[in-house]
Amino acid sequence: MSVRSKSASVSERILVVGAGAIGGVTAAQLTRAGHDVVVLDANTEHVARLRAPGLLFDRLGTEHRVVLDAVDRPDRLTGRFDLALVTLKSAHLESALAPLAARGIVDTYVSLGNGLVQQVVADIVGSDRLLAGIVEWGATNVAAGHVRQTTKAPFLVGEVDGRLTPRATRVAEILADAAPGTRATTEIAGGIWTKLLLNSTFSGLGAIGGGLYGDVADDPVGRRAAFRLWTEGYDVAAALGVRLDEIFDIRPSQLVVRTERDVAAATTALGVLMARAAPTKASMSQDLERGARTEVDVINGGVVRAAERLGRSAPLNREVVAIVHEYEEGIGRPGPAAYRRIADLV
Repeated sequence: MSVRSKSASVSERILVVGAGAIGGVTAAQLTRAGHDVVVLDANTEHVARLRAPGLLFDRLGTEHRVVLDAVDRPDRLTGRFDLALVTLKSAHLESALAPLAARGIVDTYVSLGNGLVQQVVADIVGSDRLLAGIVEWGATNVAAGHVRQTTKAPFLVGEVDGRLTPRATRVAEILADAAPGTRATTEIAGGIWTKLLLNSTFSGLGAIGGGLYGDVADDPVGRRAAFRLWTEGYDVAAALGVRLDEIFDIRPSQLVVRTERDVAAATTALGVLMARAAPTKASMSQDLERGARTEVDVINGGVVRAAERLGRSAPLNREVVAIVHEYEEGIGRPGPAAYRRIADLV
């Protein structure tokens, strides 16, 4: 990526790969801020509406309409891009990114997907072209041409090897126009694992229970399942030697429950977390509602595989994977009764 100052007369050309909830809001916000943005999304109807009358996005209760330059196939892209923001689900990475990599039209890719997908992206585009990113805010697909941002928080970006580079700093400056407070970090691995704890716990339970993050926290059995899942993932991260970041004003250790004496403090910390995250609807829940495959294999399944590489097990996360795959196959349906399969698993 060629690095230019914010005052430069020529700005970076940005490609947003995937205009779902996160990609759509990001593309709209960057376009409103004056950046040169093009969107690539495979949904033809969605792309047509992005072009006219424009994307309708509800940002924390305030609606905006933004016309976006959008195409539905990689071969319809022209010219080069300094930066590609990759917000696709893991199942679509190969089909979208391989043509871009083959043409060599993108300088730097920023992986903004859920779970442990960074190596997947690196294998397609090359590790030297990859920055890792984390989306700390939530959004929901409403309909074709319509998305909703549900929580407010920054992005984090960083080099996979932990260096602080000019390109990471510049990308953070750009993304701050979509999410104020965005910063470059030398601890991106810790941020990825902290986000993975949030997703594996509350997206996982939100998907099997059919509710928002706040619904999980409000249900006594869901809350007990959340503490167990969080603790299991936390222990895997600790075994890897990952230094976890704060998230939504709590330290990850505050949600770890090992004995009944830990429950009261963890419940207080959960309240702080939910003050910011409660309205979030898991992307896996949205996938299940549409009859689409989820990303459970790189979210809860990512925790399972990381544990196995260490010679450990992660049975609670494995059970979430099993339940979600049952739903994908038409066996059962999401509901709070599923929380017990996690809360009571021996």
